[in-house]
Amino acid sequence: MRMLVVGAGATGGYFGGRLAQAGRDVTFLVRPARAARLREAGLVVISPHGDFTIQPALVTAAEIAEPYDVVLLTVKAFGLEAAVADIAPAVGSQTMILPVLNGMRHMDVLAARFGAESLIGGACKIAATIDAQGRILQMSKLHDLAYGELSGEKTARILALDALLRGAGFDARLADDVELEMWEKWVLLASLGGINCLMRGNIGQVRAAAGGLAFAEAFVAECAAVASACGHAPRPAFLSAVTAQLTAVDAATTSSMYRDLMAGQSVEADQIIGDLVARGAAHGVTAPLLAAAYTNLCVYQEGLHGPR
Repeated sequence: MRMLVVGAGATGGYFGGRLAQAGRDVTFLVRPARAARLREAGLVVISPHGDFTIQPALVTAAEIAEPYDVVLLTVKAFGLEAAVADIAPAVGSQTMILPVLNGMRHMDVLAARFGAESLIGGACKIAATIDAQGRILQMSKLHDLAYGELSGEKTARILALDALLRGAGFDARLADDVELEMWEKWVLLASLGGINCLMRGNIGQVRAAAGGLAFAEAFVAECAAVASACGHAPRPAFLSAVTAQLTAVDAATTSSMYRDLMAGQSVEADQIIGDLVARGAAHGVTAPLLAAAYTNLCVYQEGLHGPR
C-alpha cells in the first residue's frame, strides 16, 4: 500500500519516519522550505526508542500525480483548509484518509469535501517537537496510534491498514471504538490545555495554588459533561486516570497548546476549546470554565493576528 503522510513535523515525521524505516512505501507531502531542509539533512528523529535518520521520499502539492491508498493527515488544525486543497489530487475513490488532528471538527470538514466513506478514525498520543535544527525530538516513550472504522466494523480495508501499520516501531492498535477514543483524547487535551492556558502554569503549579485542585477537577468535569451530552461519555477508568493526572502534586505537565502560547505561536483554540464550548451549548451544557478559557485564548490570538 502506498501512503502519503501530510506534514513532516513532530507527529507526521515521527510516525511516517518509523513506517519508512520499517520498509513501508511512504511519501511525505511537505512545503518547499521543509523539503529543502529534509533533502539536505534527512529526516532525523531523536527518540528514547533509538535515534535514526532516513532520506525520505518527498513531494509537494503541485507534484502529486495520482491517488494514494492511504493519506495520513497530521497537520495542525489551523492548517486543515490548506491541507484539504493540497491532498485533493491524492484522494481517489478507494483512498483511506486517516486524520490524527485534535478535536472533531476536522472530521466534518473532511467528510464534506471527500465523503464520509473515505474517513478512518484516528487518535495518536505522542510527546514530540521540532528543534531549531529541524530534528524531531520525542520527549517520552509514548508513541501510540489507534485507528478504526467509525462504524466499528472490521472491514477488509481496515484490516489491510492494520497490517500496514503494525510492526513499524510504534504502538499501533486497531480500536474497537475509535470514535470514543477520539472524544476521550479531546477531553484530555481540552482539560490539560485549558487548565494550563487559563492559569498560565503547569499542572503542579495549578495544584499548589489556592483553589487549584477544585478548579482542575471542575474543568475536567465540564469537558466530560460536554462529551457525555454529545453521546460519547468517557469511560469511568479513563476519567479517573485523567483527573488524577491533571491534579497531581508537583507534576510539570503542560500541553502543546500551552507551550505554543508561551512561545508566542498560534494555538488550536477554536478546534480544542471553542468547538467543545459550541457543542456543549448546542446540547444545553453550561461550561463556564471552558468558555472562560476560550475567551482568554481568543484575546491572545487577536494579539497575535489582530481582530477576526
